[in-house]
Amino acid sequence: MRAAMLWPVLFTLQAVCTSVVHAMQHYPAAWGHYDVCKSQIYTEEGLAWDYMACQPEATDMTKYLRVALDPPNITCGDPPETYCALENPYMCNNECDAATEELAHPPELMFDFEGRNPTTFWQSTSWKKYPKPLQVNITLSWNKTIELTDDIVLTFESGRPEQMVLEKSLDYGRTWTPYQFYATDCLDAFTMEPKTVNDLTQRTLLDIICTEDYSRGYVWKNDKTVRFEIKDRFALFAGPRLHNMASLYGQLDTTKNLRDFFTITDLRIRLLKPATGATMVDENNLSRYFYAISDIKVQGRCKCNLHANSCVFDKGKLGCECEHNTTGPDCSRCKRHYHGRAWSVGSYLPIPKGTANICIPSNHGPVPRVCDNAMLRCQNGGTCHHHQRCHCSPGFTGILCERARCQGPGQCDDQLSGRASLHHHPIGCQLALTLVVLPLLISSLC
Repeated sequence: MRAAMLWPVLFTLQAVCTSVVHAMQHYPAAWGHYDVCKSQIYTEEGLAWDYMACQPEATDMTKYLRVALDPPNITCGDPPETYCALENPYMCNNECDAATEELAHPPELMFDFEGRNPTTFWQSTSWKKYPKPLQVNITLSWNKTIELTDDIVLTFESGRPEQMVLEKSLDYGRTWTPYQFYATDCLDAFTMEPKTVNDLTQRTLLDIICTEDYSRGYVWKNDKTVRFEIKDRFALFAGPRLHNMASLYGQLDTTKNLRDFFTITDLRIRLLKPATGATMVDENNLSRYFYAISDIKVQGRCKCNLHANSCVFDKGKLGCECEHNTTGPDCSRCKRHYHGRAWSVGSYLPIPKGTANICIPSNHGPVPRVCDNAMLRCQNGGTCHHHQRCHCSPGFTGILCERARCQGPGQCDDQLSGRASLHHHPIGCQLALTLVVLPLLISSLC
């Protein structure tokens, strides 16, 4: 009797486990993160691919850049030079010597591991040619289109510059547009009214502003960062805690200018005037004035037009690992023989899986690639014919030869070679079935 009462419990647990499996099949683990390009699903015609918009994970993009300085001989140390502290012109014990590793300050120290003691940093020559301006262009190049996902942060070892411009390029450095102006006095430096990111609205998000927030307080250690606020701009659509990313993705999807605003191939930091700490430059002690940067942070992802979820760095170059029958460094064109319709960028909509907009075979109508010898392998000994169909071995059928062919009544149950892997019960359900129900059944029978 007890055993008969437990059988319904067993079947109920099985049904729950099956529901969980179906939910896990149809929805990515991270909803709205677009980290899966395709998944296998079952249709009435058998196993098939469900394609989704996808993008690589955000990461520290400074690991993949090239840096160039203009003028090229602006780094200190050749010849060796002694520097004085800005806040104390009589404290002149900082030496820069390019020939001595411990005293050298080359550009790569802007991107090394932070946390060392003493701090490592790049440093310019001093303002020894005053009154000629001490100006430096620092260009960061990726030779790849990237999408910014977090604030750009510069940490200065010296005082923050009194005048600076952050610029971006979308065409590999051929043309430049300003991202933001920085100054102790915006009106005087750039004839612009001072503003902050908090003054921006959804309508004015793309406006280029001059801010005075990051050009003062040269004495204090915690006042050494200069930011370009990406997340505060995101928050104008996604909310203050970025909890409504669906709204932001919808805007990025439908507004090309907004999408391009957060997209770059290069960044340029134009240092126009170093910190002076006073209204007048002390011409008798010009070794007090210079630039020094200890860290630059640029967080982003490869732009793959929502056609790839990974990006590789190979032979000094970044490139998307394209899906959806697309190709190119940015997955920006259809593969050969897949021009059945014009290439199109993927879409974030509808949330959470988006629309893949895959490239389809030429002259074959709206039919996606069925099989290949990589990810879409024909199963159970089948062979792929022109990427359009699997020639199955005797005894098997289905799009990828994943089903056993019925030989008679009742002989097709649970013989799907591919279905088993997709229909395993989750571990938690297996434990529930094994550790809870089965012992009860055994004890009731005994």
